[in-house]
Amino acid sequence: MEDDFETGESGASATFPMQASSLRKNGFVMLKGHPCKIVDMSTSKTGKHGHAKVHLVGIDIFTGKKYEDLCPSTHNMNVPSVKRKEYQVLCINDDFLSLMDDGAVTRDDLRLPEGDLGKEIEKKMQNGEEFFVTVLQALGEEQVMSTKAANN
Repeated sequence: MEDDFETGESGASATFPMQASSLRKNGFVMLKGHPCKIVDMSTSKTGKHGHAKVHLVGIDIFTGKKYEDLCPSTHNMNVPSVKRKEYQVLCINDDFLSLMDDGAVTRDDLRLPEGDLGKEIEKKMQNGEEFFVTVLQALGEEQVMSTKAANN
């Protein structure tokens, strides 16, 4: 019987390495410890003994803050494992959303988002609309990112 030692601590698979030159715009990358969507990137050529450098600009997927980093194109950057899942909204209880996934599994642990998105969700609920929310998950954090009308 073989022992499996590749489990590591929790969060071991939260990120994976990828060579900086392999990253693409609209992909994801960790910039200064934050999971970001790449909104701009450029590669600069350097002198005859230097490395080409990749300049990355990303927006934090949870806070919307902008981060930048410069990395040699041959170095590895951490890429967050980002999961996207859709849930049907059942109701709102004390600022928490009651959600159901496509397997009819319900959860009540996600907070109603603040700002315009939260207001949009409340308005759709008051109007009796059937709709879904898209939830992004990365680094053990989850957040409702957008709404989508149910296709009846």
